[in-house]
Amino acid sequence: MKAPDTLQEAIVYFADPDRAFEYAKRFRWPDGNVVCPRCGKTKHSFLKTRRLWFCYICQKQFSLKLGTVFEDSALGLDKWMTGFWMLVNCKNGVSSCELARTLGITQKAAWFMLQRLRLALRDDFFGSKLGSGPDSEIEVDETFIGGKARNMHLSERKRRITGTGTKDKTAVMGILERGGKVRTTVVPNRRKKALQDEVYKHVTAGAALYSDALLSYEGLASDYAHKVVDHAVAYVDGRVHTNGLENYWSLLKRGVSGTYVSVEPFHLFRYLDEQSFRYNNRRDMNDSQRFQLAMSQIGGKRLTYSELTGKEQSPYHEATGTRETPIPF
Repeated sequence: MKAPDTLQEAIVYFADPDRAFEYAKRFRWPDGNVVCPRCGKTKHSFLKTRRLWFCYICQKQFSLKLGTVFEDSALGLDKWMTGFWMLVNCKNGVSSCELARTLGITQKAAWFMLQRLRLALRDDFFGSKLGSGPDSEIEVDETFIGGKARNMHLSERKRRITGTGTKDKTAVMGILERGGKVRTTVVPNRRKKALQDEVYKHVTAGAALYSDALLSYEGLASDYAHKVVDHAVAYVDGRVHTNGLENYWSLLKRGVSGTYVSVEPFHLFRYLDEQSFRYNNRRDMNDSQRFQLAMSQIGGKRLTYSELTGKEQSPYHEATGTRETPIPF
């Protein structure tokens, strides 16, 4: 049976445990050499009846899930793969309530699943910068993310809405290379140091840089070909505009407000990773290819429920963001 191209085909394809196992194995170890996640050695034997390997070096068994975002999950690969397919291919995302109904699991399990899958979608950049090409044009912009008061329960509204304007919202900055990728991050504020530090971190010196008239961007002209469009006068001045990022913000907020409804600042960076992955891989890539790319990123990433809920110290908690709150037991 050929690899799936649609969600319906994916559900049928991954319903067979052996097919799902072989498919995931191909992306877990793309070179075909199964490596023990604990010691990195290839000296092992395969226990076919249990779909486990026994490492002769560690003297321990390991599964395909070990060392991936699937680790320590009792859910089968059929549910993981279907949920992953929906997450990477639904334009506005998929809520934990919807996924729970689709897969026949609890909302809490679906919420945990989605947060682990979002970790797999994260782009680590590996030190690369945007704007290295001779004709590169970079847009920078910022926005505020926060749940709409009219969508909140009265008790939740009283807890979260303590002022007007941007007081109870989270600042997010975006950097977009036209014809290329977008990078987004949660920032503590819109002050000069916070925004310019991100520009210097992600944009190659000398690149054409376009922003709005926010005073925090003043001073970048010494290192970049920086041009400004004043939105009080016009939104476009020739090549100078930030409409690409405005489009991205529209997609992001549609997902946050329409699909997730309420998201806490603590987790917002995870939802940024999710939206950026779909946005950066929307062109020249069908659903199957996008899913395969996501599957190739499952290794070497682990997120426990204690880390996710803040019950133990985690490096991921240094960035703040929004949360789709799990329904309590």
